[in-house]
Amino acid sequence: MSPHQARAVTGAALILGSLALAVPALAHHGWGSYDSTTLTTLEGTVQSVAFSNPHASAQLEAQGKVWTIVLAPPSRMSSRGLPDGTLKSGQTVSLDGYIHKSDPVELRAERIRVDGKSVELR
Repeated sequence: MSPHQARAVTGAALILGSLALAVPALAHHGWGSYDSTTLTTLEGTVQSVAFSNPHASAQLEAQGKVWTIVLAPPSRMSSRGLPDGTLKSGQTVSLDGYIHKSDPVELRAERIRVDGKSVELR
């Protein structure tokens, strides 16, 4: 490999490495898109749960709609007593959180009550 080719390969590797580090940061978002002036409580039935980064999430049937619930990161869920497998389809839960400003059926959960236990998520 010539010195020119080696520099090109090194440059390409640096660019790809930078992009790989940037993608997770771009996937994470701030909370400014949620209406933090009004705390909303939902009680409903869990339809599904995704225990993945950057935040666990759930689909919740409540108030005649299916809501997307943004929960805490999986590590926080586990450390606060809700490890993977604790939330299950068919469970009844109650949540307090903030509704997304442009998606009226998305809620960022601050706390969840399940099986008689209240867990702070933030």
